[in-house]
Amino acid sequence: MALDRLEAMRAFCRIIELGSFTRAAYALGLAKTTVSGQVQALESQLGVKLLHRTTRRVSPTTDGSAYYERARAVLDDLDELEASVAQNRSLARGRVRVEMPSPVSRFLLIPALPDFVARYPQIRLDIGSSERVVDLVQEGVDCAIRGGPVHDPDLVCRPIGQMRFCLCAAPSYLAASPPLRHPQDLVAHRYLAFVYPATGRQKANTLHCGNEHYPIEQEPAMRFNSGEAYLAAVVAGLGFAVLPAAAARQALEEGRLVQPLPQWQADSMPLSLVYPQSRHLSARVRAFIDWAGELLAGDPLWRPRD
Repeated sequence: MALDRLEAMRAFCRIIELGSFTRAAYALGLAKTTVSGQVQALESQLGVKLLHRTTRRVSPTTDGSAYYERARAVLDDLDELEASVAQNRSLARGRVRVEMPSPVSRFLLIPALPDFVARYPQIRLDIGSSERVVDLVQEGVDCAIRGGPVHDPDLVCRPIGQMRFCLCAAPSYLAASPPLRHPQDLVAHRYLAFVYPATGRQKANTLHCGNEHYPIEQEPAMRFNSGEAYLAAVVAGLGFAVLPAAAARQALEEGRLVQPLPQWQADSMPLSLVYPQSRHLSARVRAFIDWAGELLAGDPLWRPRD
């Protein structure tokens, strides 16, 4: 009976975090009818209604919100207890949902995942990769790698690195364009800009050389909200852009891109690992956070500045 109660609590918490019986069932690897039955049995046993159900959404009642806070703490404590008695950290197990910017996942984390799998074979990762800033609690995300300043007081923020950027253009574009000797010459060139898809806000870029600073403020010839399309446009010779250094690395090595003003450095973006302040950090989430921090610290394109 105790195990049934715990499983029902776990199902209820996932419904609150994911906002849906269907998504919670998928995350738990159970049938939707099983999850629904667990919550109905829990409500019957407690004698209170925990959820408001409509055809469009599921939300907690007042009692449901209070129960969620206590149940989440109990489950996190239980996971931590089980992990603490394990003799080897590699025994950490369970699902970890993590979100991160696309360049971090594609060019750093995913190529290194075989090492994580070898260390923690019983941890299952759900990786979200986009430029969207997710609500960790509402969307049931355990932790996230986030670019830029983090101002949310409800999140624990651990700085782990930098996303470096560089000014790039295709040789074919530069050969057919006016000379480019100083950032001031950029006004005679086609600027390709990146727009964050979630907000529509255009990424600001400033170039630095010693004590000189040059903000790129000209009207862009084109704007892109996809990192892959943005890189492809620069390689195709449509103009110049400020690209993530990791995304541009292969094209630079192959000569498909060049850095026309190599002495001028673009701004870098701080990267942080964040997780909810109110949530106990389980052994499996801690394992991922520690591993990701080590990964960034060991790569010159991503590690924190000296």
